[in-house]
Amino acid sequence: MVNWLLHADTWLLLAINGFHAPWADVLMWWLSSKLIWIPLYLFLMVLLWNEFGHQIWRSLLLVLILVVLTDQGSVLIKNGVQRPRPTHNTEIENEVHVVKDYRGGTYGFISSHAANTTGIALFVGLLLRRRNKSLLPALIVWALVVSYSRIYLGVHYPGDVLAGALLGALCGWALAKLHAHWLPRDVRFRLRRT
Repeated sequence: MVNWLLHADTWLLLAINGFHAPWADVLMWWLSSKLIWIPLYLFLMVLLWNEFGHQIWRSLLLVLILVVLTDQGSVLIKNGVQRPRPTHNTEIENEVHVVKDYRGGTYGFISSHAANTTGIALFVGLLLRRRNKSLLPALIVWALVVSYSRIYLGVHYPGDVLAGALLGALCGWALAKLHAHWLPRDVRFRLRRT
């Protein structure tokens, strides 16, 4: 069963990575970049400020904790499992389409990009869902696009991304629940009434 899953994971990676074009290489490179998303993060901070005002520090502190949990949690799992990235797997590395000679670190299970973006998407989306019904689905699409870019670039198997997204979702959901209980009563009451 495990061998079948690994084979399917490799087949799906090569199918996604093998469907490439020069314009898509540029697009996926940028979608995978962390710096390009700074305007989105600033926009989300403005939305959090509009929702929580001076209590935003609680939200930002939990975002920081979330990123540490997802990022360092994924690194711990990578070092524990030690599954080579497709670009470092000697059996398929010559079949993987590489963009700008980017191969990533040695190990890829689980994807830090998927964990971080899914965690942020779920956490912020849940915090702001009362006034912004479409924000959570939009942020989930964003996390999916970033995760897809990692497979397209050949630095993660789909299973790496799926496991990373699961870690991110669990952390994002748990910290959103903590945030709801951590807010002062007057803020909780005001949010329930709006």
